[in-house]
Amino acid sequence: MKSHTKVRKCIIVDDEPLACEVLARYVERIPSLQLAAQCSNAIEAMEAIKEHDPEIIFLDIQMPEIRGTDLIRILKNPPFIIVTTAFQEYALEGYELDVVDYLLKPIKFERFLKAITKLSRLQGDHSFAPAPEKNEAENEKEPYLYFRTDRKSVKVMIKDILYVEGMGNYVKVFTEMGVIITKNSMTTMEMMLPEKYFLRTHRSFIVQKTRVTSFGGETIEIEKHHIPIGKLYKNSVIKVLREA
Repeated sequence: MKSHTKVRKCIIVDDEPLACEVLARYVERIPSLQLAAQCSNAIEAMEAIKEHDPEIIFLDIQMPEIRGTDLIRILKNPPFIIVTTAFQEYALEGYELDVVDYLLKPIKFERFLKAITKLSRLQGDHSFAPAPEKNEAENEKEPYLYFRTDRKSVKVMIKDILYVEGMGNYVKVFTEMGVIITKNSMTTMEMMLPEKYFLRTHRSFIVQKTRVTSFGGETIEIEKHHIPIGKLYKNSVIKVLREA
């Protein structure tokens, strides 16, 4: 007889669209997980929980109006919670609320997989395994991202991004076609941009390694742009660029 893998419904609750997109891609790679809804705040999450009755919630902490930890307290019988946040200081509060795991952004797939493997052990289930790698034809498709700007989503090919500059709650994405300003954090951008191609050089800058034309101890040059190298990043940045 064939064994049937139980599919578990989950929802993602995060007010950063790119963070949701990353987690959605990770969920898609696990055959036993089914993404039932993506929510940008706790109010939407409560409605999604009523409608879909998920077994797992991937939950951000810092959200408008109602924080993620407050949402957990509101729920009478919360499902399994995996916290996803950029703020380490909420870890103790999260664990006091009996969350399954606490994932710090930027979240790598290996860390995500470790969290759901931990969950599978709690449930006595070992069906959480990543889907097979895509075939070569699918892998050859050029990667891209959508950035929300001027009330529309703009498609940008990864290869066309020169660098990213942070401006508080917004980022500037410098491309061959011009500059896109979108509401996002540098932490989320670092999570979204493939580590294979991109490098954080400063708390406010991420560059595409293949676009670097020259570099010194304090700056990187991409075409006519000069991007600073932060003191905390200097050693690792120079090491990566020399080995590229």
